[in-house]
Amino acid sequence: MSPANATQERVLGFLKQYPPFNLIPEEELRQLAEQVRVQVLEPEQVLFRQGDTPHSQFYVVRQGSVRLEQGPEHAQRLVDICDEGDVFGARALIAKKDYSSTATAAEETLVYGVPVALFDPILHQSPEVALYFAAGFAAGAPRQQGSMQETKEARRLHHHSTQPLHLEDILPLPTHHNQVTCAAHTSIRLAAQIMSDKNSSFMLVVDEQEHPVGILTDSDLRKRVVAGHLSVDDAVTEVMSAPVVTIAPNPRLAEALLLMMRHRVKHLCVTTDGSGKTPVEGVLTEHHLLLAQGNNPAVIVQEIRQTPNVENLPSIRNRAEELLQKYLEQDVSIAFVANVMTEINDALVVRALQHAEKVLGEPPLRYCWLSIGSEGREEQLLRTDQDNALVFEDTHTGKEQEAQAYFVELARLVNEVLAKCGFEKCPANMMAGNPRWCQPLQVWKGYFHDWILEPTEEALLNASIFFDYRPVYGEFSLAEQLTAYIYRYIQQEHIFLPYLAKHALQSPPPLSFFRNFVVERGGEHKDRFDIKLRAMAPLVDAARVLALENRMTGENNTFKRFAKLATLEPQNASLYKEAALAYEIMMRHRALSGLQNHDSGRYINPAQLSKLERQTLRNTFRPISDVQELLQVRFQLNYLG
Repeated sequence: MSPANATQERVLGFLKQYPPFNLIPEEELRQLAEQVRVQVLEPEQVLFRQGDTPHSQFYVVRQGSVRLEQGPEHAQRLVDICDEGDVFGARALIAKKDYSSTATAAEETLVYGVPVALFDPILHQSPEVALYFAAGFAAGAPRQQGSMQETKEARRLHHHSTQPLHLEDILPLPTHHNQVTCAAHTSIRLAAQIMSDKNSSFMLVVDEQEHPVGILTDSDLRKRVVAGHLSVDDAVTEVMSAPVVTIAPNPRLAEALLLMMRHRVKHLCVTTDGSGKTPVEGVLTEHHLLLAQGNNPAVIVQEIRQTPNVENLPSIRNRAEELLQKYLEQDVSIAFVANVMTEINDALVVRALQHAEKVLGEPPLRYCWLSIGSEGREEQLLRTDQDNALVFEDTHTGKEQEAQAYFVELARLVNEVLAKCGFEKCPANMMAGNPRWCQPLQVWKGYFHDWILEPTEEALLNASIFFDYRPVYGEFSLAEQLTAYIYRYIQQEHIFLPYLAKHALQSPPPLSFFRNFVVERGGEHKDRFDIKLRAMAPLVDAARVLALENRMTGENNTFKRFAKLATLEPQNASLYKEAALAYEIMMRHRALSGLQNHDSGRYINPAQLSKLERQTLRNTFRPISDVQELLQVRFQLNYLG
């Protein structure tokens, strides 16, 4: 082989390891490699300067590193550092403008110059290659509006997975041929006969306009009629379940699954507009969904709810982990995955509480179990440690201590069940089994009053944990009363939100030397990147502050908070949407890392990430600084002592 051919083979072998070149058919890439120019740069040698006319080629670092700097020559600002496999100098390819930065070799560096004239046709013919540049993966490339959406789409397209589950697909079910209805005055006997004749597990009860008013199922007949509570000659209205859970025609599989899980039903009534005010078009049953999807999360939830022995819960919950793995590998929407895992985890908590009540006897007072932390935000994809609390109603009978003793023991039983299911106990003891976090409503109001009135560092830390509470079981009105009190008091104490915003800025954007992740310098996780503390927490904290400022109740989830903020503050909609998408991508990265390493996924080894994965994560860090700058300006934190 001639030296020239050997060089071309080395260039080809290198390029096909890295995006976007690994997306190009090998024959086209070989022709491109033949024209690549190899260039050696001495330390501090300038390849091009800010304002220069673009070269006829863009560059790829083969070995070494290149600094990209902007600003006047005497006060240049470092904007990026390119290492092996990074693409830079692509403005000639994309923006057709002069260079916006100066490229200088940080050490002895070998770069490949890729001819723009040869690459331009590839860029226009390959959507995947175009998306790579649109997503902002090329160093120093012009940042484009909606780049986080492009990043998400690029990650999806370049992600190699098996056949997807198509949870976002429309359910192809012949609902018009699945109508079994009767009028409200129909007898139970006649309705049961019609169900038997049509081999149907249900009967929809409709009014004169064919609007649904109730549903009669096999289960209703067994529980209320066969058991002897009603006569077969009574009207179906005496035994039917109402109101009916309705859905619009042609729903997505994901939407139907979540409705069934949340409402604990096996039938969804399809109406003209999805409400109970329009005519019935058919019924979707759990059987339809089982046929559409192999491993149905609704079945897991049902098994958790119905198992007679809590000793069975760990093995059932293990199956949910297998489901999570499949969803992530097949690139299912993170929003859907988070909803599914939340429903499963909530079912687990409820079953554990029912078990504890059976062991201890009837609760002495009404109470509400609160999930806090990531589970409170509906973001606990992996089985990380527990974070929960309990609030019970105030009593003035002198039996407060007796009631608290019951609820503390109840909570401890629940904490034990959850621990057996793989949810470790919180190292900081932020659990309902800790008497401090198992209190009557008045005490909880006092906690939040003190945290808001005197925002010390400890108070702000507690507030950042407990403000994300979500009622899971019991008397939800207790949580609603607490929420109303908190928002009313925050409006009175104007100093609290600025201090909470300042607390949210404690973690700076997680790139130290631009192209290198900030990693732990020592200890058990040395050289690992803490994605929870350094990347996710800043967005979680910012979303919480902004949600409180906007009096946004009933929404704890971080990316849903940002999505809602985008509608409340149209002037900042673009930034909030970027932040929401960035957080979703981080959640996926953490979950995949946790499943791969059999841990919480919190500490990621950057060396194990592919070039595209590192670029994707770096892109998600960009909205952090923008959101933090917004907090800085809005709450005038420069003037806060």
